[in-house]
Amino acid sequence: MPAYVLVAPDASARTVALVDLDEHAAETGRRTVPDDDLPDEVRRVEAAHAAAPPRWVWDDTRTRYPALLAAGVRVERCHDLRLCHAILRHSERAAASALAQSPPGPWDADAVAPRPHAPSLFDALDDAPDPVPAATRDPLAELRAQLDAVAGATHPGRLRLLLAAESTGALIAAEMHHDGLPWDASVHDAILTDLVGPRPWGGARPQRLEELADEIRTALVAPHLNPDSPPDLLRALRLQGFDVQSTSKWEVQGLDHPVVAPLLEYKKLSRLLSANGWAWLDQWVHDGRFRPDYVVGGVVTGRWASDGGGALQLPAQVRDAVRADPGWRLVVADAAQLEPRVLAAMSGDRDMAAAARHADLYQGVADAGVVPSRKDAKYAMLGAIYGATSGAAAQLMPHLARAFPRAVALVEEAARAGERGDVVTTWLGRSSPPASEALRVALAAAAGEGAGADDVRETRRHARDRGRFTRNFVVQGTAAEWAMCWMASLRRRLRGIEGRPHLVFFLHDEVVVHSPADVADDVATAVRESADEAGRLLFGDAPVDFALDLAVVDSYAAAG
Repeated sequence: MPAYVLVAPDASARTVALVDLDEHAAETGRRTVPDDDLPDEVRRVEAAHAAAPPRWVWDDTRTRYPALLAAGVRVERCHDLRLCHAILRHSERAAASALAQSPPGPWDADAVAPRPHAPSLFDALDDAPDPVPAATRDPLAELRAQLDAVAGATHPGRLRLLLAAESTGALIAAEMHHDGLPWDASVHDAILTDLVGPRPWGGARPQRLEELADEIRTALVAPHLNPDSPPDLLRALRLQGFDVQSTSKWEVQGLDHPVVAPLLEYKKLSRLLSANGWAWLDQWVHDGRFRPDYVVGGVVTGRWASDGGGALQLPAQVRDAVRADPGWRLVVADAAQLEPRVLAAMSGDRDMAAAARHADLYQGVADAGVVPSRKDAKYAMLGAIYGATSGAAAQLMPHLARAFPRAVALVEEAARAGERGDVVTTWLGRSSPPASEALRVALAAAAGEGAGADDVRETRRHARDRGRFTRNFVVQGTAAEWAMCWMASLRRRLRGIEGRPHLVFFLHDEVVVHSPADVADDVATAVRESADEAGRLLFGDAPVDFALDLAVVDSYAAAG
């Protein structure tokens, strides 16, 4: 039986070459299939090898899989050459490979630029080589290069797991788009009407926003003010004697003036209408489903992004519109305090792992006497992961360092590496972008003689910014890997449950499954078992519990 089936463009524009390959990518069979017959052939191969399905190898799941889904065909496994190339190209684990050391080529040409984790990363992305114009690509040669890169890598097993999880994530993203998130447009309309009044026409403001606009004009003695215009609003605030630099919520809420309450409410409702108002509803919800475009690995840490629809930023106000179909339920699961648990497992810090055996890790830290309260524990832990340098979190860090020395040492080491301009790598093998050439030059100059004091201070500030990024990169990136393995395991388990329960939503550390009501408890069990399996896949027998907050509900809002 084939280990891989390569899907490759054929000489004819209307046919596809299917190449059977063994585990070493040696060819064992080849056939040509008309495009129209491809779904039936894929279905036949999947059925013939149901006990050990092959990996379908193709250039890009985004372009290959939707047509199969539209024809009612789903595959068990795939190897996405585009996504895997992007990982191997930059992973320190495969840095000695021919793939990593080769000049930019056609497999780099259409890679989606990942979104930076923080503004300080823009300079790192600026140094990326210009993409080579799209050219004819040889998928078989690329697969072999990728397999060679993994075979010669440090920790090849981890890297192999990362590539499998990333490729499965691409299948899941396409399937969630195809199936859609159940969405009741009438409930959404009622939510908006309750908050801002009936839907206006002709571009007018809804009733509640117009009332608030009048309150703002009256409070600022500006009868013709347009509250949607930041320059006009800033000018009106300054005429009232306020030395404000912007109209942001953070500046406005600190003012002592009658305009504060109506202005903040106006901003909140205006943002909701802009992001998820009636125009959004018309564009994105059809036939009772919201179908966002997910971008797998769209953030440099490996987290997903979305390209349209704002799937990863659904506000609480509209979540009640996410309603299960009649006779179905939503199984909603959120990995509790995922990043601190991942840090405990990565670092092998047994004391922190003991705290993680509590359903509420932060309360576990407080109960251990590390800090006085749960609130303090949360501040301290997030400060360690994100690099707090001031405030309560910074003051609590010494307590955390004494209690959990191995965990704190891991993130501190990652921060120092970033400050030096070095690259850091997640547990499975995704590496951070390199420091920009400008920062590397500045660091070298600051270390030598003759650099001005102002230049040295500025360089150190940029270095600290990068250190905060790399500190978080190793933890957030590894958490993203855990979440991907969780979803991959869950997807496999769901395929064995009657009634076709299926994943419909994913948000970093949260999943939603649309399930027939009579198997919802089975789905909940599968969700928990998948979380346990993800922990074992990454960390073996590390004594860390990956706790879940889980609910079976009719409405997403009811999950809490």
